[in-house]
Order: sequence, then C-alpha cells, then structure tokens
Amino acid sequence: MTELTLDIARKILDVALAKGVEKKLKPLVVTVLDARGCVKISAAQDGTSLLRSEIAHGKAYGALAMGMGSRALFQRAQEQAYFIDAVNTLAQGRLVPVPGGVLIMNGGSLLGAVGVSGDTSDNDEICAIAGIEAAGLKANPG
Repeated sequence: MTELTLDIARKILDVALAKGVEKKLKPLVVTVLDARGCVKISAAQDGTSLLRSEIAHGKAYGALAMGMGSRALFQRAQEQAYFIDAVNTLAQGRLVPVPGGVLIMNGGSLLGAVGVSGDTSDNDEICAIAGIEAAGLKANPG
C-alpha cells in the first residue's frame, strides 16, 4: 500500500471514535489527513465543543508538516519555544503542538496523519493510535 484509501481512513476514524466511547471519554473529533495534507475523512461525536475540529486538524497537520508525531512537537515546544512559535507563524497558526497528532506509517512509507481532540491530549493520542493499529498500520506519535 502506497496511499491512504478512504476505506482505511474510515476504519481508523471508526476505531478511534469507538475507543473514546469504550474509555468513556469526552466527545471527540477525529480527522485523518493523507500524505499531501488533504482531509481524507473527519467526524465529530455529538456534543463536541466549537473548536475541536480545528484542533484535531491542527494536531494532524502539525505532525505531517514537521514529520514527527505531535508528542515530539510538544516536547520540542517546551525545549525550543521560539522555534515552534516561528514554525507555527510560517504555517499560519495551523500547528497544534500537543499529543494527539499521530503519523500513519506503512513500513518506511508515510501515508498521512490522524488528529484527535476532545479529551486530554494523552487520551486523544491513545484513540489515534488504536485506530491506526486496527487498520494494520504503524502509529508514530512522536
């Protein structure tokens, strides 16, 4: 597989949302981007707050744009705040450097990224990883 199909993206989304229900998390938004950064699929559970969709997209976009899961971006932001701020300025504010943005890998190939928002960043990340792994792919949270 060299690209992320809609069927695979839908599987990732469905399992990520189901994981949130299983763990009794707050309502989630899951966004799956392909390797070009285009939205493949996105969905919000009932009751999500207003900016959750943008946050989920920003987590996935940041991971994809920087080539590292957003947990690594979060760590980098703590160590080099000026760098992440500068990069986010270049990205027109579209990066959300906190856990919950996870790269989708197939062997050494980057297929895209998943962003989840709605609960704690750690719980968002757990849901993203569950979806990616359920699709038989490797998750790179950073």
